[in-house]
Amino acid sequence: MRVLGVDPGLTRCGLGVVDGAPGRPLRMAAVGVVRTAADDGVGARLVAIERGIEAWLDEHRPEAVAVERVFSQHNVRTVMGTAQASAVAILCASRRGLPVHLHTPSEVKAAVTGSGRADKAQVGAMVTRLLRLDAPPKPADAADALALAICHIWRGTATGRLQQAVAAHAHPRG
Repeated sequence: MRVLGVDPGLTRCGLGVVDGAPGRPLRMAAVGVVRTAADDGVGARLVAIERGIEAWLDEHRPEAVAVERVFSQHNVRTVMGTAQASAVAILCASRRGLPVHLHTPSEVKAAVTGSGRADKAQVGAMVTRLLRLDAPPKPADAADALALAICHIWRGTATGRLQQAVAAHAHPRG
């Protein structure tokens, strides 16, 4: 399975593409960020993020998109920008009919490091190890995007199969 992970942000929107399956080696296909200037208007910044994500979807053809679930932070301004960038990622994927899965930061940290309270350095170190990279991807937003993709490959595919099995059991065909 090929998953595009998106770590949403208005200034830096991290993007990472990972190929893999549960129990199999993971491979990084691409990693990077879409950057926007803080002095640009919010509309222009969202258009730039949309263009960046669309280009990644065109180039890398993921089967699913994993986006960090926006959670309440103390800084309302930051959470608004993150939510807006998240909505753009969800829109781009949904427009193409790609499944979109939201994962919380603690869920991603737990999947990648074993601890939902891991710090950025621990996440970066484990992403580097799991993908057999020479160094942690920079900036941290890029490493976080890869972590989201890894989390989805390991957790999202199993959760999806579980939900399908429950639905099939609840509504048997016959």
